[in-house]
Amino acid sequence: MKFIRIHWVVLAMAGAVLVAVALLVSNLIPSHEPDLARSKPSESKTYVVAVAPEIEPLHRGEIHSWLLTLTTPDGVPVERAAIAVDGGMPEHGHGLPTSPRMTEYLGSGRYRIEGVKFNMQGWWELRFAISAAPGDDRAVFNVVL
Repeated sequence: MKFIRIHWVVLAMAGAVLVAVALLVSNLIPSHEPDLARSKPSESKTYVVAVAPEIEPLHRGEIHSWLLTLTTPDGVPVERAAIAVDGGMPEHGHGLPTSPRMTEYLGSGRYRIEGVKFNMQGWWELRFAISAAPGDDRAVFNVVL
């Protein structure tokens, strides 16, 4: 009888340890569900930034143009911004195969970004460094092909 109780205690302790390890591991491993929002506040909330490809659906291996819309948090279009573009695959540790850049201001806070290419399927980031009268800030958007 005493052996049976010890057996159940050991099994319960092993189960508790397994649950604790599972909870610990699930909190250490980052979620692989990227935020796919196409509009969001910039990192310091200086701007509201929205991006959209000019043509959808996106295809791997093709050069894409994107539109970036930039406003202040109260909705005023941001004029004369300098926008640097970068990106890559966070899970693979490499950048974009091209060097995209802002090529044209279209008015009303809209900017054309050209030269974006995704050469493989998966999770990509588009990173924008923004410099304008309200201040310098950054925005990162996720794209999954």
